[in-house]
Amino acid sequence: MSAARFYVSGKVQGVWFRASTREQAVGLELRGYANNLRDGRVEVLAAGDAAAIERLAQWLRHGPPNARVDRLEREPAGEDEAGDGFVCG
Repeated sequence: MSAARFYVSGKVQGVWFRASTREQAVGLELRGYANNLRDGRVEVLAAGDAAAIERLAQWLRHGPPNARVDRLEREPAGEDEAGDGFVCG
């Protein structure tokens, strides 16, 4: 098991980014969350299989059709931060 925190910058709020991220994460059997931040970024925490997290990271580089991802930052995270399921805040 593995965990990672992502910060996604660009046109990522108001374009169904969090809901689409949740769809992707649930399909990959990941736990965690996607939250809007006050500075316009989206924070994503994902925990689960390392290969599934990598697939989510690849998807986050582009996001849903109406999004524009300018930057994707990644840092380690603790699995215990993820909770159960995958939620949007």
